Parts: sequence; structure tokens; C-alpha cells
Amino acid sequence: MPSLARLATLLGGLVFCVSATAADVDAQSYGYPLANPFEATIATTPPELRPALPDDRDIDQSDYSVRLRPDREFELLDNFWPVTKLQYRLAEQKGRAPLIFIISGTGASYASSITEYLKKLFYGAGFHVVQLSSPTSYDFMAAASRFATPGYSPDDADDLYRAMQAVRAQHPKLQVSEYLLTGYSLGALHAAFVSQIDETRRAFDFKRVLLLNPPVNLYTSVSNLDKLVQTRVQGIDNSTNFYELVLGKLTRYFNDKGYLDINEAMLYDFQQSREKLSDEQMAMLIGTSFRFSSADIVFTSDLLNRRGLITPRDYRITESTSLTPFFQLALRCDFDCYIAEQLMPMWRARYDGGSLNQLIEQSSLYALEDYLRGSDKIAVMHNADDLILGQGDIGFLRRTFGERLTLYPRGGHCGNLNYRVNSDAMLEFFRG
Repeated sequence: MPSLARLATLLGGLVFCVSATAADVDAQSYGYPLANPFEATIATTPPELRPALPDDRDIDQSDYSVRLRPDREFELLDNFWPVTKLQYRLAEQKGRAPLIFIISGTGASYASSITEYLKKLFYGAGFHVVQLSSPTSYDFMAAASRFATPGYSPDDADDLYRAMQAVRAQHPKLQVSEYLLTGYSLGALHAAFVSQIDETRRAFDFKRVLLLNPPVNLYTSVSNLDKLVQTRVQGIDNSTNFYELVLGKLTRYFNDKGYLDINEAMLYDFQQSREKLSDEQMAMLIGTSFRFSSADIVFTSDLLNRRGLITPRDYRITESTSLTPFFQLALRCDFDCYIAEQLMPMWRARYDGGSLNQLIEQSSLYALEDYLRGSDKIAVMHNADDLILGQGDIGFLRRTFGERLTLYPRGGHCGNLNYRVNSDAMLEFFRG
């Protein structure tokens, strides 16, 4: 039977100035075929409309690790031994070339499907590429995060910046002509904060920064995704029955196909079949994927900080310990719960923080409005039907970025990143 966890990973790996106007793209000339934002988010782009990419065998790439928190090697529990060092992936060109850092989205590792796609796109265009995990992924939280409590964007970006400096130091012979930066979803928000940090520290002096489908108001975006879990699906009265329904549909689909292979192309084909999911079912599937990522953050942050909210402080965990009961408990704690029980107390204790609204303001693009408005090197590509956007968010993007905002009419959340029109636009931006 297909793995729901693997499907969830694919989804994770799924939130004007008067004188300038955004580059709004009309639907007819754009040509992206999926008008349903839920379907676009899940199935992404039909295979025949994607760009040609280099094969992995043709890419000079390796996985590396860097020690950022040597103290964690003595503090981490036995089952965290693989992530005492931060892993990343580097794809190298043969000679001197621009280097682009890619920051993954919520809960995603450096090897997630979208990050891998972007790596192939940029490598094929002649760039060195470094792939980084999200600060909300368990590996980054364990190996690179100072406080292991992601959600306060200035801290998350600072941790990323230190990691990027360590990566560069580990490859002194790599011939780099200039530095570029991008991120998708939450990684795009982080990229904006990283770029601001670099304005003063000047370790990279990024020439261009591209934000792909960033959340504007972080709290709005995570709330939108969290609410999808509560979607009412006809004939479903609990999450277990929902999983059985989805897996049953997938099983029948694969039986008809005669083989099992879960990938993005399959998801598009699946949505063209008689087993296709309804809007309500797709909404709940997207929300469930996000809830898995949130639960991972809840569990890992509690465990690394010994807070005792999910795992008792004195409970001994070994490599053979089943973590299922603790993860089930973490699933009951949505993002509001995580903010109230872990993020807010940490933020208030370390920064003399105040209200929830202040935390949201300091962690969202609002905090960088003046910087983003005045920085010509930063651009945004977004979708008008993105699930993570709230009321007023597109207006903020128009006012702040002006002609540096490209607004596509369709694509849901990151569903059109692998559409060749978008891919060409990305490469055009970075080539200048």
C-alpha cells in the first residue's frame, strides 16, 4: 500500500508604489492549465509543460556535513545521532560560476522534491548550487539552531546565515563569481531576512534574491493551512477514516496502473483519473501534510529543550524507543498551541517580548517593509490563488515591491514552480 508519509513529504516539500506596478500575468497568456488551487498545489505541473532538466548522473554533486553546534553532540538523545552535524548538498560546476543558496520550505530537508527541482534548474543554467534544510526541519533544529524553537524569523535567519558561512568556509577552492539567494514558501520568508542580515555583515553581498511564494503574514499563512485539517469531508468523521479513503483511492489507482510509484507526475495523472480527490479531500490532504510538519516541530523543539510538554523530562529515549505515542500527542498541538506553549515563552524570555501581534509583526515581511521597498536586488514571484495568502497580502506585495513583483493568476501554493514559464522567468531574473 502506498506510504502516506511519502505523499506528505511530496506535498511539503509542501504560506504598489504610485510610480510602479506589479507584473500581473493574465490567465490566457500564461497558459498554466490547472485553475483549481488545491489541485495545483498537490499535482503541480503536467509533465509535458515542465522544462528539460539535467539528470542526476550528469550533476557533480555530493552531500556534506558541517559542525555548527558541537555542544549538541553531548546533549542530544541517542536517537538524534545522525543529525549532530548539519547536512547539505553542493552541486559544483567545473570552473568559476555564480553560487546560489536554496532555502527549503516548512519542515523540508535540503533533499526535498522542490529543492531538488530548483537545484537541477539552476545547475543546468551553469550555477553552483547549495541546498539547505528549513530551520523548521528536525535536522536543522538539532544541528544548527541555537534555541531549537523556530518561528521567530530573525533568529531562524541568523541560524541560516551562520550555516551558510560555515558551508562556504568548508569549500575554499570553490570558484565563485557572485552569490545569489532564493527560497520557496517559508524558505522565501527566511531568504528575505537573510538578505537583510547580509546588508550589514557583508559575508556574501548577494547580487540577486528571489522570493518564491513567501508568506506575507506568517501567522495568517500557518492559520490558513491549519484550518484545512478541519475541512468537512462527506462520509468522513475522523482522520483515520480520511487516511483510509485516500489510501484506498491510491491503491485502486495503482492496481489499474499495474505498478507503484509515488511522484509529482503521478499525482497529476492521479487527479485526471476516476479516483481523483474532491476539493474537500484535497484541502484536508494539504492540511494534514502541514499538520505533520507542525507536529514534527512541536515534538523536536520540546525534546531538544527538555520542556516536558510532549516527552517527560526524565523519560529516557534510546534508539529502540517507539516515538509514535509522543508524535500522536504532538499532532494534537496545532501551530497556535506551539506558539502559546513554546515559541512565545522563549521569545519573551530572551527578547523581553510582548504581545502575539508584536511577535507576528517581527516575524513577517512587515518587519522588512522599508528594506524590501528600497532594495532593487530583491524580487517576488507569487500566485493570486495561493492558499497561504490572506486579505491584504497581495496589496502589501504590490506596495512594497512594485514592478519587482510578478503575480501569476494560477498555481496554488508553489504548484507552478516547475512550469517552464516560471522556470524561464527565474533564470532570466538571476541572469540579470
